[in-house]
Amino acid sequence: MFGTLNNYLNGVQRAWSGQDGQTVASFVSLSDKHIMNRNLYLQNPESAVERQLDQPIDEIVSAHLKVLYYLGCEPRGYMEAYKHQTQCTQAVVKMLQLLKEENWCLPIMYAVCLDLRILAQKCEEEGKSSKPGEILEKAAECLMGCFRVCAADNRSSDEDTKRLGMLTLVNQLFKVYFRINKLHLCKPLIRAIDSSAFKDSFPLAEQITYKYFVGRKAMFDSDYKAADEFLSFAFQNCSRRFPKNKRSILIYLVPVKMLLGFMPKKMVLERYDVLQFHELACALKEGNVRRFDDVIQKHEAFFIKCGIYLLVEKLKFIAYRNLFKKVYLIKNTHQLDLSNFQSALEFVGEEGITMDETHCIVANLIYEGRIKGYISHVHNKLVVSKQNPFPPLNTVS
Repeated sequence: MFGTLNNYLNGVQRAWSGQDGQTVASFVSLSDKHIMNRNLYLQNPESAVERQLDQPIDEIVSAHLKVLYYLGCEPRGYMEAYKHQTQCTQAVVKMLQLLKEENWCLPIMYAVCLDLRILAQKCEEEGKSSKPGEILEKAAECLMGCFRVCAADNRSSDEDTKRLGMLTLVNQLFKVYFRINKLHLCKPLIRAIDSSAFKDSFPLAEQITYKYFVGRKAMFDSDYKAADEFLSFAFQNCSRRFPKNKRSILIYLVPVKMLLGFMPKKMVLERYDVLQFHELACALKEGNVRRFDDVIQKHEAFFIKCGIYLLVEKLKFIAYRNLFKKVYLIKNTHQLDLSNFQSALEFVGEEGITMDETHCIVANLIYEGRIKGYISHVHNKLVVSKQNPFPPLNTVS
C-alpha cells in the first residue's frame, strides 16, 4: 500500500486536513496493511515527515515509522518499538490538548493506545523487564495521560466533548491492571465512568467490555449480586458472532450464578465448551462432596488458568448445605443430631471427619446464612428454624 513514503505522507496529510480521524487512525495503526510496506521502515524519518505534515500529526507519524523500523528488524526489536510507541502516545496527548474544541481525533488516540498496550504486553512476554509487570505499569501511566485530558474536557457540547473517549481508555487500563494484578487501581476509573453523563451513551461494544471487567472485579470483591448483574449484561449483549467472547464471560458468570443458587443448563455449557461446570453442578445438586472434590481435581488446571479456582472452591459449602438439607428432609425434625451430619459426610466420602470438623462446617453454614438455626452444644444438636430453615441461595446476602 502507498508504494513510497511520499505517497503515504500525502495520504496522512489529506486525511488530517479533512479531519478524517478514522483514516488517520488507520495510517498509524499496527493492525493496518500499510505496515507491510518496507519503504516505511525508517530509523530517522523526522526530516522527511516534517516537510510534508502539519503539527502535531508529524510527531505521531515519525514515532510510528520508527516503531515499524524496529519491528522490521531481525530479531524484532520489541523494546525499542515499545519506547517509540510511548513517544507516539505522548504526542497524542499533545494533539488532544491542542485540538481543544474538537473530538474527531479520538480514533487516532484509540489506535495508538491499543498498540501501546499490545507492545508492552509483548515485551513482558519476551522477558524484557527486570521486574514482571513493570513495562505494562509504565504503559498504563502513559494511557492515563490520555485519560486525564479526556476527563478534563468539561465543555457543554456533548457532540464534540473528548469525554466520549473515556470508556475506551478505561477498558485498555482494565486490561493492564487485571494482567498485573493491581485491581485496586480500577476503583477511581469505575467512579469516573459511573458518574459520567455519557455512561449509557458509550458504544455498546465498549459497555460490554466495561461490564465484563467490573463484573470480574465485583466477583473478586465477593460482591456476587453485583458481579451477576454486570456479567449478565455483558453476556446477554455480546453478539453470538463472537462465541469466544461469550465463552470468556461465561467462565466467570457461571460460578457466580452457582454461588447464588442458579445452576446452569447443560445445553448452554455445551454450546460454549465449558462442560466442566456441568459436572460441578451435578455434584452440588446431589450434595455429593466427594464427587465435587473429584471434579475440582479433574479440572484443576482449567480453573487455575481461568483464575477462578478459589471461587469454585467456595461452592463446596453449597454441596454441604444441600447434603445437610437432605438429612433434614429425611429426619423430618427441627432438632437434628450432629452425629447424623457426621455420618452423612462420611457416606459421601469425607473419610475420618471428626465431630469438631462437623461442628465447624455447620457453624460456617449458619454464619453465612445458608442454614437458619443454632447449635445446641449441650445436646450436640442443630436446632433449625421452623420457617424456611434452608433459605434459597439467591436470598443469602
